[in-house]
Amino acid sequence: MPVIEYAGLKIEVDDEGYLINSDDWNEKVACALTEQEGIEELTEERMEIIRFVRDYYRKTNYFPVLHSVCTHLHLENKCVINQFIQPLKVWKIAGLPKPGDVLLAYLRDGQVPT
Repeated sequence: MPVIEYAGLKIEVDDEGYLINSDDWNEKVACALTEQEGIEELTEERMEIIRFVRDYYRKTNYFPVLHSVCTHLHLENKCVINQFIQPLKVWKIAGLPKPGDVLLAYLRDGQVPT
């Protein structure tokens, strides 16, 4: 399995960049995953989105509806897309397990396949 080295950390990810053990996640790991996803900077607004998505998933075992993330955090509409381009990047940076096919399509395309 691939290992990302960042600021003295060794972070195990799968071949697609998903964190192997979501319990290993912390904000330093999020910085490493952010860099791996090609995002220049992990701003406070981005971190706020990541924390919310991670907490929501841990409580419900579901990814929140994208619009509700922005509404809950009192950010502009489409904040997830504006900040990360692809919601899938939020998922990976939040250290969540690889999603199934339906959720993967939603995160990639913003739509649930019919």
